[in-house]
Amino acid sequence: MHGGGVRPVKSASRTVDLLEFLGRRIADPPRLAEICTELDAPRSSTYALLRTLIDAEWVQATSTDRYMLGIRALTVGTAYIDADPYVRIVRPILVDLAKEHGETFHMGRFDNAEIVYLLTQQSDRSTRTYSRVGRRLPAAATGLGKAVLAHRPEDIPEELVALTERTITSPTQLRKVLTETATRGYAIDNEENTPGLHCVAFSLPYESPVRDAISCSVPSTRWSAEREAEIAAAMRTAVNRILDSAPIA
Repeated sequence: MHGGGVRPVKSASRTVDLLEFLGRRIADPPRLAEICTELDAPRSSTYALLRTLIDAEWVQATSTDRYMLGIRALTVGTAYIDADPYVRIVRPILVDLAKEHGETFHMGRFDNAEIVYLLTQQSDRSTRTYSRVGRRLPAAATGLGKAVLAHRPEDIPEELVALTERTITSPTQLRKVLTETATRGYAIDNEENTPGLHCVAFSLPYESPVRDAISCSVPSTRWSAEREAEIAAAMRTAVNRILDSAPIA
């Protein structure tokens, strides 16, 4: 029983599970058989669910009989971001940072040991043309995630996923890094989720427990101790601007 004695609706739960599975498989859209296995559901009912979601534009089928999220997922996800009061405050501040410092800035939110990217503000000189908005990465492998985990070490996963050869995979080592992060006041990502990219990240402690953070991505070609200090000083000022405007939860 859930929610004060209300039974969960099995079809609704299965629909959510399906959409989340497709969201995790954006780089490799699954076939019907894989979806049936994931949902532990019969082929006939799974296919009927897929057809219903295709008609509603929540799912689309490829020419090779694979399934992926449809345009409705984008519109609802965008509505979530646009309605978030913290995103509305952070967005113009990231625009200012990107213009002033010529780097790419992000906002992310902690969710089930992962970071979900809510904003990406690219600089004019960015060589990376994609946005990370809506993408998930293991929190422990990102500057954003480590900035948040420094406030909530009890949420460190037992198993840490390696995204690059520099990703921290030892919980003991990660706890040491989080202690250093708390002392320093911000997190560092040294090519731990993307080769050739470093990050400086600050938590946004307007909620308890903390779940949001902002970061700056800097290519290795521009990374140095001096650049780190310069970006960190600017971001610390930006965090104060955000906290002055944000509702405290």
